Amino acid sequence: MALTLYMWIVIIRALLSWVNPDPYNPIVQFLHRVTDPLMDQIRRLIPMSGMGIDFSPIIVIMGIIFLRTFLVQSLSQIAMQMQ
Repeated sequence: MALTLYMWIVIIRALLSWVNPDPYNPIVQFLHRVTDPLMDQIRRLIPMSGMGIDFSPIIVIMGIIFLRTFLVQSLSQIAMQMQ
């Protein structure tokens, strides 16, 4: 559930970046505080290099989908086998 919530936070932040929101808005500041640490690390690995497109939200969302699909389902199957 936490992964799904974080995915929606990343999606909301990506959508807000298209409309240039007020940076002093508390909601916008919260979104930046929550998502910047992970997205900054991805931006260091994959720079935009003049393209003007930030792929870090897409990579974060794909990572969350990967974790939800493989890791969480694998752990739940192991838990079911232990019962």
